Amino acid sequence: MERPSLVYIQTLSRGDKSFEEKIIKLIKTEFPKEVKKYFDALKRKKYLKAAEHVHKIRHKLSILGLKKSYELAEEYEHDLRKNKAKLEDEFNTILFSITNYINTL
Repeated sequence: MERPSLVYIQTLSRGDKSFEEKIIKLIKTEFPKEVKKYFDALKRKKYLKAAEHVHKIRHKLSILGLKKSYELAEEYEHDLRKNKAKLEDEFNTILFSITNYINTL
């Protein structure tokens, strides 16, 4: 399984630690809210709404250098739009991994 990293953020920042801190703070603030909304929608079987939240979460995956996870999230988003949740377990594993990671930042 891929591991989240800050390499992409560090590349973007070109050494600007203030920029890195802002992006990390943004992720630490937004990611848990987006995950909660995703789980709430999924629990209510509102798959279209869940897909919208997966779409928002996907971009965080990219920022954290998770290319394969991003691709899985993209596929999962499309499945949710068709009222299918076959990749739910794999996607949720990714969410828990990122949650654990950002809690260490």
